[in-house]
Amino acid sequence: MRAHIWRSAHRASLVTRPNNNVRFLATDSRNRLSKFWAPTGGISAQDGEQDDSHNLLLKGGFLRQAHSGVFHLLPLGLRVQNKLECLIDKHMSSIGASKVSLSHISTEELWKQTGRYSSNSELLRINDRRESGFLLAPTHEEEITALVASMVHSYKDLPLRLYQTGRKYRAEKRPRQGLLRAKEFMMKDLYTFDSSHDAALKTYAEVRQAYTNLFDELKLPYLVADADSGNMGGKLSHEYHFVSPKGEDNVWSCSSCSYVANEELVEKPVFETNLDEIDVPGEPLPPLVFTGISMDRETAIHIVIARPPDLRDSTISWDRISSFVNLHAVKRMYPDLDTGIEAATLQKLLPSTNQHKILCSPSFPELEKTTSGVLDAIKEAYTRSEHRQKASYDTEMDWRKRVKEADVSITRSGDACPRCETGKLDVQKAIEVGHTFHLGTRYSDPLSALVAVPHSTQKEAIHMGCHGIGVSRLIGSIASLLYDSAGLNWPRAVAPFEAIVVTSPQVAEEDSVGIYDQLKGIDAVLDDREGKNLGWKLRDADLIGYPVIVVLGKAWKEGKAEVQCRRLGVKKVVERGDIRQEVERLLKQL
Repeated sequence: MRAHIWRSAHRASLVTRPNNNVRFLATDSRNRLSKFWAPTGGISAQDGEQDDSHNLLLKGGFLRQAHSGVFHLLPLGLRVQNKLECLIDKHMSSIGASKVSLSHISTEELWKQTGRYSSNSELLRINDRRESGFLLAPTHEEEITALVASMVHSYKDLPLRLYQTGRKYRAEKRPRQGLLRAKEFMMKDLYTFDSSHDAALKTYAEVRQAYTNLFDELKLPYLVADADSGNMGGKLSHEYHFVSPKGEDNVWSCSSCSYVANEELVEKPVFETNLDEIDVPGEPLPPLVFTGISMDRETAIHIVIARPPDLRDSTISWDRISSFVNLHAVKRMYPDLDTGIEAATLQKLLPSTNQHKILCSPSFPELEKTTSGVLDAIKEAYTRSEHRQKASYDTEMDWRKRVKEADVSITRSGDACPRCETGKLDVQKAIEVGHTFHLGTRYSDPLSALVAVPHSTQKEAIHMGCHGIGVSRLIGSIASLLYDSAGLNWPRAVAPFEAIVVTSPQVAEEDSVGIYDQLKGIDAVLDDREGKNLGWKLRDADLIGYPVIVVLGKAWKEGKAEVQCRRLGVKKVVERGDIRQEVERLLKQL
């Protein structure tokens, strides 16, 4: 029976020539576009989609939109994604990480244990007939921690580094910019587990080096910014960005030193100013006072900043005032400030506060302000009707004792760098493509991921890290960085094919195949599609964005080919024997 099955399969792979009875095995493994589905062109820009690079991904046959924020990858797009995954595998292997594949489905119960369920509005929940409380995971900290907690019980089993590349889900309210902001996306997440804080920091440094090596291999400019950990937990994190006007993040960098930080963590020089010394002649503009509240709803926090010179309105809404305050800087001064509260809720809660804190910012230093002007503004905040009985101080000295000063105004281009004496800060729009987090015991504590440690009778929580790379977002961001009026451009490391051999219909089959074979070892493809002229094939090759194009056209009559690289601005006619050398020379630069 087994032999019969083998013979049947063997016969199915035999090919019979039309002119004789000779049978042979089909062994042509060449990449041919005649055998590859690349449905390019024939599609116009989507309604409401203003992103040119995303439209080129559609026209170039890389993907199609299935639903709002959901995309199907076509063969060309899948080749790009697979190459990105191989690149990631290479650099994860360099730090001893093992690859896993976790279920897309998580449970509400785990997220409730870590406190991330109720506050997360982007969770896609699943309602089954048993109301089991399942959800589609946007990330896997809870699941991987629970898995490790059930299997790892001793420090001898650590360090452990586990990663996966898989689909993630987010209830994105307004999907936009194609792959950059979608409901379903591919992501690589690495989770690291160590027995101590120091060991975890060492692992963190190794992961950052692996990320640096990975992004360097793409040969694209990028920024690494100090970042805020948000609800991920921990106090140490870095973001990896591609600078792009299409980005949604603001990244600040210094003109003189290596300081780079995202909008949440950008710092300002610390000023030590005595209110008694702030006395500039002239009539000051009355400062603005922004009032917030602590997370426990017990403390009102009043932030005094100078009024912008063009803001003369006597009545300014709470939301408008908040736009002049760097709430991230305030959070560093007062970590318990609730920055997510709405104005109406705040007004209901303020009368019940029993403590008051004041933060006086020397913002907009070019404006005139006096001691009395600042103090009057603070007093006004305290003596509003809803606060009157909670704050009754009689002397200016009482007020000064309760004033803490720091610059919490919004950062502006040209502000002094907090790290060096000469640099100025500037801001750039950027696309976040990677993020590293040192989590500490943020997840291992609530999920009881504990290990026995030496010299202690008590088990201790595992120290963790989480490190992500947006795979589908990388595809979209690379496309947006390198596209031009002719089409897409791809770095060699992730291009669907590194080179293409394009021939006119007049070139013999054996000649085009011979040039393709000359490129053995290079990931090339042969455009042997019938019914397409040379001009159409070249426009199609530009649209798709192959790094190098080998053209067998008019010059082929003399045994020469034209080698093109649009990204490097190269069009060069070379002898047949020099084609491979020229293609390799160009690819090394990409």
